[in-house]
Amino acid sequence: MEKLKQIGWDDTILDIEKDNIARVITVQKNSYRVTDGDMDYLAHLSGRFLNQASSPLDFPAVGDWVDVQKLSDERKAVVNRVLTRKSQFIRQAAGTKTEAQIVAANMDTVFIVNSLNHDLNLRRIERYILSTYESGASPVVVLTKKDECTPDEVQDVMIQVEEIAIGVPIVAISNVTREGIDELMEYLAPQRTAALLGSSGVGKSTLVNTLLGQDIQDTKGVREADSKGRHTTTHREMFRLPNDAQLIDTPGMRELQLWEGESVIEATFQDVEAFEKECKFNDCQHDTEPGCRIQEALNNGELDEDRYQSYLKLQRELAYEKRKQNQKAMLEEKNKWKKVSKQQRENYNFRKMR
Repeated sequence: MEKLKQIGWDDTILDIEKDNIARVITVQKNSYRVTDGDMDYLAHLSGRFLNQASSPLDFPAVGDWVDVQKLSDERKAVVNRVLTRKSQFIRQAAGTKTEAQIVAANMDTVFIVNSLNHDLNLRRIERYILSTYESGASPVVVLTKKDECTPDEVQDVMIQVEEIAIGVPIVAISNVTREGIDELMEYLAPQRTAALLGSSGVGKSTLVNTLLGQDIQDTKGVREADSKGRHTTTHREMFRLPNDAQLIDTPGMRELQLWEGESVIEATFQDVEAFEKECKFNDCQHDTEPGCRIQEALNNGELDEDRYQSYLKLQRELAYEKRKQNQKAMLEEKNKWKKVSKQQRENYNFRKMR
C-alpha cells in the first residue's frame, strides 16, 4: 500500500483489492506501461475491455489508475478496467472528427507553460485556464526562460498575465539558473500529481530534466526568427520526482480546441462576468442598451477589448462544440437502434425458416 501512495494513490478513489491496482505512466498508440510503485509492466487491454469500450474517454490515459491482472514473471499486465477519475484534462481531438481526447488524468495541478519571449500568447493561456478548471485540477501559469529577459521585461509580462489569470498562481523560472524552481516545487508536494501543458518549445521537457536532475527527455531549441518551438516529446509520460511527486509531460499542442467548459467560464473570466452582472437589464446584449456596464468598462479602459472578444469567442466555440456533440450523440443513437432493428428482423426471419 505504501508503494501505491508514493505514486499518488488516494484511498478515496475506490475500494478495490490493492494488489490489482496500477497506474498508467506511458501511452503510445495501443501500448501501455503501468506501475504499481514497485515494478513496471508492459500492459495491453483485455478483450472484455475492448468490447465494452464505446468512447475514446473509456480508454486509459497517462495518470489513470487501472485494475490489472499481473503476469509478474513476464513483467506484463492485462488491463481490465479504468478506475473512476478525480480529474481529466480533455480537448477536442485534432482534425475534423468530433471526438474527445484525454491529455492527462488524476492530476492535482496543471502547469500551463509559456515562455517569456515573443511567443507569449495571452489568449492561449485563457484557453488552458478554462480547460484546467473544467478538468477538476488547479491551474498554475509557469513562465520559462527568465534568464533570457531583463527584470523589467519579466515584470511587464507578469502584469499582463495577472490581468487575465485572475486568482491563478504565476511562477517565472529559469532552467539555466534554477531561479524560481523552489517556488515551483511548492506545487509539487510528495504524492501529488501535476501535468505540464503548453506549446512546443516553451521548455516543458527541459523543465522535466531540471526537476529530475538528469537528462531524461530530449530537448531542442526554438527558431530564433519567431521563437516557435519544434516537437521533442512524442508521447505522454509520467515521471516520479525525487520527492515522490508525479509529473506528466505531454507533447506540445499547436492549438487547444475546447471540448467543454460552459460550467467554468465564469471562473476564467471573473472580471467580465462581474461587469455583466452590473448591467441595468438582465437580458442586456452589451451593444446599444442603456446602462450597459460592459460597454462602459470597454470605453473607460476597465475592460480590455481583446479580452472581451476572447470571452465572446470562447462562448461561441463552446456552444458550437456542444451542438456538434449533440448531433453526434443523436446520430450514434439512431445507428444503434438501426442495428438493433436489423438484428431483430434477422432473428425473426431465422425463426420463421425453422
